[in-house]
Amino acid sequence: MTYVDLIFFPKEKPTSIEIESEVTVVGKTGAEMESLNAVVTAALTIYDMCKAFDKNIEIDQIFLIKKTGGKSGQFIRGKYYT
Repeated sequence: MTYVDLIFFPKEKPTSIEIESEVTVVGKTGAEMESLNAVVTAALTIYDMCKAFDKNIEIDQIFLIKKTGGKSGQFIRGKYYT
């Protein structure tokens, strides 16, 4: 990996936080898995910090938005481009 970034977007209604990750790699590896793992880890960290206030916290809708390069070609949410 040559680059990893996490961006947090707090939302007021409903009270939530959107987490976005961007990963860049040089080698032939599943960068999307690293990016998804970063989002899951961030979400679990937030859950752990907030569970004392509310145990009804939900983690949901974790998905890949965009991927370029690799054997499978370009992917943009729901579509492959080869």
